[in-house]
Amino acid sequence: MRVRLEYGRGSLEVELPDDRVVRTLAYKEAEPLVDPAASLQQALAAPRGAPPLAELARGKKSACIVICDITRPVPNELILTPLLKTLEESGIDRERITILIATGLHRPNLGDELVEMVGERIVRDYRIENHHGERLDEHTYLGESPRGVPIWIDSRYVDAELKITTGLIEPHLMAGYSGGRKVICPGIAALETVKVWHSPQFLEDPRADCGILEGNPVHEENTWIAKHTGCHFIVNVVIDDQRRPLEFFVGDMEVAFYAGAEFVRGVVRDTVPSPVDIVVTSCAGYPLDTTFYQAVKGLTGALPIVKQGGTIIMAASLSEGIGSPPFQRLFEENSSLETFMERILGQDYFVMDQWQLEELAKVRRKARVKLVSDGLDADTINRLFVESAPTVEQAVADCLSEYGPDASIAVIPKGPYVLAQVA
Repeated sequence: MRVRLEYGRGSLEVELPDDRVVRTLAYKEAEPLVDPAASLQQALAAPRGAPPLAELARGKKSACIVICDITRPVPNELILTPLLKTLEESGIDRERITILIATGLHRPNLGDELVEMVGERIVRDYRIENHHGERLDEHTYLGESPRGVPIWIDSRYVDAELKITTGLIEPHLMAGYSGGRKVICPGIAALETVKVWHSPQFLEDPRADCGILEGNPVHEENTWIAKHTGCHFIVNVVIDDQRRPLEFFVGDMEVAFYAGAEFVRGVVRDTVPSPVDIVVTSCAGYPLDTTFYQAVKGLTGALPIVKQGGTIIMAASLSEGIGSPPFQRLFEENSSLETFMERILGQDYFVMDQWQLEELAKVRRKARVKLVSDGLDADTINRLFVESAPTVEQAVADCLSEYGPDASIAVIPKGPYVLAQVA
């Protein structure tokens, strides 16, 4: 059978043995919005659990709108256009409106990327600034969370009289689902906050996983942090497998988010009857598969359905390489994942972005990983605690030789955007 995997800005066509594939996991059929702009206007007019934005904006002198960075395919221009119009019509001067990019600890988004993210008109007419998570002097200290996380949030957001966040609700490997509170923490939080919130204290909890909100300490803590910081209004979107808006969730940060998460689960969850020997997957293509750091999400997304001792085969473009310099340093400083885990559990070792290697360690404790990419050479890939493979077909053939003629295969063409589970 022929399968199309999301890969870079295009796709990768692969041929798999028909008799071995038990299921291709995908989004459920869902009708995209016929007129997304009109649907958004309707949602803005009747927000969930909050007054309309125009009412919230009345009398305010400044506003900060937080948007996701380039790694999230959010239809920002569609969302920002009515928000900006409403704020100005409510009396907030354009010069007092800041669009803040929630980079978290990712690199800044500049130049052509900004135009790609929000459109040429908004780039030209409005102030758009990047969050810098490593610059502590750009943050305001707001105390500690219940589990002892120091709260440092971007001062441009803290100081704004009206605080608005936007984003995409989708499965998330640690926080259960993205969206809502997550654009505040880690989106505009300082490294000092993120390194505690992303420490083994939180991530080693089995409930800190994809699709789980109840009892998830990562979700509970950043919800508390976001509420403590303040958020007057959110606009979140759910998109289909072609990145078309399915629904907007607008209003109170918690009420709208929980409604959106419930909706998402009904769209993205798909199952196999039992764990399989081999999972063929992707990291959902651009912009999520540009680095190995991000591509780990494709591996964790396959983890629930692969057998102990099985293999995950992932295709990812890795067009920007491994990831940040600190993330690259982790592979140089640690000879094995076992050594790395001993170090971080000992609490005397910290390197920024280590949490993503911790997630890879969870994957490798259960399964082998074969990685197909034209973004890195084989020797480099083999130093990332995974195995390089020239093609998906060759990786599958090697696995079938190892597991035998009864080996089973599942396919997740859109990687971490699908909530893969055993029925």
